[in-house]
Parts: sequence; structure tokens; C-alpha cells
Amino acid sequence: MSNSYKLSVNHGTPIDLSESDLENLDAIPIGKAKFHVLKNNKSFKTEIISTDFIAKKYIIKVNNNSYEVAISDALDIVIHSMGIELGRTKIINAIRAPMPGLILEISVKIGQHVKENDPLLILEAMKMENSFLSPRDGIIKLIAVDKGNAVDKGQLLIEFE
Repeated sequence: MSNSYKLSVNHGTPIDLSESDLENLDAIPIGKAKFHVLKNNKSFKTEIISTDFIAKKYIIKVNNNSYEVAISDALDIVIHSMGIELGRTKIINAIRAPMPGLILEISVKIGQHVKENDPLLILEAMKMENSFLSPRDGIIKLIAVDKGNAVDKGQLLIEFE
């Protein structure tokens, strides 16, 4: 059984996308987070500008136009259909690395008050810069890494009070 996804571009009408659609996409990496894409005999220059793994939102530049793309998988769709999306707002007390990478920037300090969506740090992974935004309002209790550190998947990065 193949996975299916719903993409919402700039908060517009969701677009259905299957795993086979992704497999048939002709995308060639041409640089750090940059790709050359062919779709229906048309050429597109694309670049991943920012990623938010927690919210499953990305800023993608296509031929110099920027788009916010939100991705929902089958589980997200079921949760939404059941009307229990509020369960996604649980209190997050720690930010962990979703993949191995290198800490490029830390934007906060211990004891700093942050608001939801404030930038916390930038992790370079798989030749892409991944911006981590605060999932909630809170106070930074611990910063477990320093700029320039290599981190492993699952490693603690930041902890909230």
C-alpha cells in the first residue's frame, strides 16, 4: 500500500499526492538544498529555504517565487477528520535532533523568555539548513549543544522550564 499525502500551498486548497507521484518526479540536486525539477516537460529551479519538522511546514522557492508548503500524511488526515487536532498542542519540554547534523547557529540563551515560533537554532543536515522554531511560549532551561557541535539523531538540543 502506498502512502498518500495532502499538500497545502500558501494555505490554499489541499493537493493530493501519492508516493508514486513522488517517485516519478524528476529532481536533480544542483547545490545545497537546491534542485532542478522537470515536470510535464517544464523546467523548474527549486530551493528549500526553511523547514519546520514539528509543524511539517516548509518554505520552498520555485523559479524565484516563495511558497509555504504544509504536508499532512495519512495519520494527520485521520486525526483531523476525528476533530482531535488539539492533541497536537501538547506541551513540548525538549527539542531533540530529528537527524544527525551540525549546529550552525544558536539564537537563544539560558533563561531567555521565548514566544511560539521564535527561532531557536539552525541545524545543518543532509546539505540543508533546518531552522528550529519554538513550539510554545516558555523559558529556556538548558542548551545542551554549542555552535559547531555535531549531533546525533535524538540528541537533546534545548530544554524548556
